[in-house]
Amino acid sequence: MRLRSRGRAFAPGPGSLCAVDMGITTFAGSYGLEPPELGRAVEERGFESLFFPEHTHIPVHSRRADGRSTRAYAETYDPFVALSAVAAVTRTLMLGTGVCLVTQRDPIVTAKEVASLDRLSGGRFLFGVGAGWNRMELANHGTDARTRMALLSERVRAMRRIWTDDEAEFHGEYVDFDPVWSWPKPSQRPHPPVLVGGNGPGVEDRVLAYGDGWFPQCGPLADVDELRERAAALRRRAADSGRGPVPITVFGTPSDKSLLDALAEAGADRCLLLLPPGPESQLLATLDEWARHA
Repeated sequence: MRLRSRGRAFAPGPGSLCAVDMGITTFAGSYGLEPPELGRAVEERGFESLFFPEHTHIPVHSRRADGRSTRAYAETYDPFVALSAVAAVTRTLMLGTGVCLVTQRDPIVTAKEVASLDRLSGGRFLFGVGAGWNRMELANHGTDARTRMALLSERVRAMRRIWTDDEAEFHGEYVDFDPVWSWPKPSQRPHPPVLVGGNGPGVEDRVLAYGDGWFPQCGPLADVDELRERAAALRRRAADSGRGPVPITVFGTPSDKSLLDALAEAGADRCLLLLPPGPESQLLATLDEWARHA
């Protein structure tokens, strides 16, 4: 399954920002532009996509690995609600989760939300998925962090059955249901691309097992060479198993032309610029600046 660019592709050239599709990601919340206004602004400036992350809540006593507070993550909207609002006021913008914490969600309900959003947006949804890093948040959903990768795998594979089978059933260790009916089915066939988030050593295995694309974060990459080597190895493994090219979306890239061009050369198909929080005027000025160099 190939990712489809329905917005303006940023072609290489002397004045271009980079040679890949360019999207925006932001922790949409109670500041700056609300999702519909942000979606319009992003589409009007020619960006290809808009991705929203997910946190259902943030435990007060949780901390990031570097010790920083997690308070800001509590501001995020539910991504399916926010993206539905964006879908209603845009026409070509691709809409993505970056990432949906499937390990904190019921797979049957989430399959319905994915299919509904894809249908109502005219087939513009990209399903970025992840296992989650906040162990206290996971625990509040009854999820054991030690088994979250296996849980993610089963829930995604169960959802793929629901999207593709008229009478879907799944029997695993963590997900188990007899045949069910569930409509609508997604507009994209067989289903929206599943972009598997992560930078750890096992993520390529997960991409090949149940994903359609790889969704690494820019920050944890040691350098561009790491992306180049891992992208080439992943695509060799995909070809050896009879699959086509595996698209790569890089999350949280800086707006640095030389770096973005290097990421494109290394194998990235899409880069997501991280829009920082701020007032409306500041956010629009930042988007304008990025678009001027695109």
